[in-house]
Amino acid sequence: MPKRQLTGFITSNKMQKTVVVEVESVKHHKKYLRTYRMHKRYKAHTEEIFQIGDRVVIEECRPMSKDKRWQVIKKV
Repeated sequence: MPKRQLTGFITSNKMQKTVVVEVESVKHHKKYLRTYRMHKRYKAHTEEIFQIGDRVVIEECRPMSKDKRWQVIKKV
């Protein structure tokens, strides 16, 4: 089974080897027929240094801590 990959922006890089990535998705409301945006934040593991606002691709991985289940693959 392939691992999920998501694209988002880095919102925090204050932790060691961890960044917070905010992923935006567009949903469609069934009843009101309106599109709206959802935002979700993921903690991702990285060895590299990234700046706030960088666009990155994250991928599912094994649990590395209580909250970290993603890792940064590359900068877009």
